[in-house]
Amino acid sequence: MVRAASEGLKAAEDAVDQLRAGFAGVGVVLPSLRVDLLSYASSDPFPLVELGRCNLDTALRLADALREVRS
Repeated sequence: MVRAASEGLKAAEDAVDQLRAGFAGVGVVLPSLRVDLLSYASSDPFPLVELGRCNLDTALRLADALREVRS
């Protein structure tokens, strides 16, 4: 169980790193992007990624980046 939990945490950390790099590539920084460590508090850990809150400027840049990808 400990090994599975640590592997899940590593996978979640990798996902956060990939998201951070991807967002940075389109000029978006989500300051609260992180692994949600509370998702490991149960007896059956389930890794979650916290995207967090952002200011209006960041939200608009993210919306622009998504629009560009769709077109």
